[in-house]
Amino acid sequence: MPILIALGVAVLVLAAIGVAWLFSNKPISEDVRVGRAAVGQNDALQRDDYGDFRTYTCAAQQGTEAEVLAGQQKSRTAQGARYVDDVTEVKIDGDKATATVVYHFERSADNKIKVPMTFVREKGDWTVCSPGPV
Repeated sequence: MPILIALGVAVLVLAAIGVAWLFSNKPISEDVRVGRAAVGQNDALQRDDYGDFRTYTCAAQQGTEAEVLAGQQKSRTAQGARYVDDVTEVKIDGDKATATVVYHFERSADNKIKVPMTFVREKGDWTVCSPGPV
């Protein structure tokens, strides 16, 4: 019985720590925000969601819905889905940033593709402003 009580207390403490972490007001660093833009843009492409793609893509790189979705379909057919593995070497200079985004495609998961990418802050949010691998 004492073991079950101790286990119950441990579970409650861990749950409380988890809830506190979820609701903390700790600000997100700018390099994490840049990484979120890269992941958000890629996710939108994988879901064929042009509206979300525009959210994470700078105005200069948005293209038209038909062009973007046709390019994504062609890439998916040839290589499978594209995944973001990592965002490294983030360098921020005012409202511009650079980073290396590491991708892989579904059909060649072991082939990691490192792509230097540019980002710009538009309307307060970081957006991807260079094309990724196709």
